[in-house]
Amino acid sequence: MAHKILFCATVDYHFKAFHLPYMQWFQKQGWEVHVAAAGNINLPYTNQQYRIAIQRSPFHRSNLAAYKQLKEIIDQNHYTMIHCHTPFGGVLARLAARETRKQGTRVLYTAHGFHFCKGAPVANWLFYYPIEKYLSRYTDALILINQEDYELAKKHKFHATSIEHVHGVGVDTEKYKPIDKQKKRELRKSLGYQADDFLLFYAAEFNKNKNQQLLVHAMALVQEQVPNARLLLAGEGPLFEHCQQLASELGVVDRIDFLGFRKDIDQLLPMCDVGVASSLREGLPVNIMETMACGLPVVAVDNRGHRELIDHNKSGWLLSSPHALDFANQLIDVSKMAETELMFGKYAREKIESLYTVDRILMEKRKVYEKYMEEWRGMRWAVH
Repeated sequence: MAHKILFCATVDYHFKAFHLPYMQWFQKQGWEVHVAAAGNINLPYTNQQYRIAIQRSPFHRSNLAAYKQLKEIIDQNHYTMIHCHTPFGGVLARLAARETRKQGTRVLYTAHGFHFCKGAPVANWLFYYPIEKYLSRYTDALILINQEDYELAKKHKFHATSIEHVHGVGVDTEKYKPIDKQKKRELRKSLGYQADDFLLFYAAEFNKNKNQQLLVHAMALVQEQVPNARLLLAGEGPLFEHCQQLASELGVVDRIDFLGFRKDIDQLLPMCDVGVASSLREGLPVNIMETMACGLPVVAVDNRGHRELIDHNKSGWLLSSPHALDFANQLIDVSKMAETELMFGKYAREKIESLYTVDRILMEKRKVYEKYMEEWRGMRWAVH
C-alpha cells in the first residue's frame, strides 16, 4: 500500500503558488498526495483533493465544521505524514491529527512568518504566541522560513520534536530572470511604456499589511523630481479600490497602473527598473525573491523578511520606518544613479541563485521529509 501525505492550508491557491514541486517530489517517491483546503482549483500532482471551507478568521463559525471534516479525513486515511501550512490551516490540522499522531503519523508545520515578532503589536503576542506555543507540542517538525523566527522558537523553547530552518519555498530562476536591454525596450513598447520610464513594481494583495497606500503617497512626492516614474501594482484585495481613490485624490492616478490579478509577473518584472515593497510584516516574501531573481534592486520597508533577503546598500535599500517621505527620497536617489551603480541587481540575482532556488529548497525539505521516512522504515523493520 502506498504511503499517503496530506497537505493542508487555508486555501488551495497556496499550494498552486508555492508547493507544487514538493508535491511532485512525493509522487515520484511513490506516495499518494492528498490536499485539504478551501477553493476550487484543480491542483496537479494530487491524488485526492478535499475542498474544506477553512476560513482565515479564527472566530469564523464555519471553522468548527471544517475541523470536524478534516478530522474525519485524517482518521479515515491513516496518513504517514501531514504537512500543514498557513496559520489557521496549521491550527486545525494539528488539532485534528492529535489521535492519529499517537499511532505514528508525523505532523509537520511550516510557519510562513509568525504573526508575533520583534516590533509586532502587543495584541499579536497576546493572541498568536500562546496558540503557536501550545500547538507546538502536537508538532513533530516545526519548519521556520527565516532566521529570526527560528531563533525565537528555539529561545522560547517551543515543544516541537524538532525545529528546522528552511530558506522559504523557493523561486524558479529559469522563469524569473533578467533580460537584455533590447528585450526590455521591446517589452516596454509592447505594453505602452517608454524606454526611459523609471518603472517601479510591486505584486501583493491589497490589504492593510501590504500597505500599498505608502507607495501611492510616495509617488505623489516624487512626481516633480522624477516625472518619468511609473508605479505598477499587481494584485487584488479589500483595499484595491481605496488605493485607486487615494491615487486620484493625490493626483497620481496617471502615474500608477493598477494591474489587478496577473499571471504574467515573470514578463512584467524584468522590464522594470526597481522593485518596491511597503509591507509592515513579512515571513520570507516570494514576491521579493522573484524581483531579485529578475536582477532588480529593491527599495523596501525594513522588516524581518525583507531584511533576510535584501542586503542594505548591496542588493537594495531598507528603510527603517514606513514613511512616505523617506521612501520617496530613496526613490529619487535611485533614479539618479548611473547604470554602473545599479550592480545591486546583479548582486540580488546572485543571492537568490545561491540560497533560494526551488532545487535548493527541495534539497533542504528532503532532509526533513527523509528523516521521517527513515524513521517509518525503522519502525516497520522493528515490527517485522
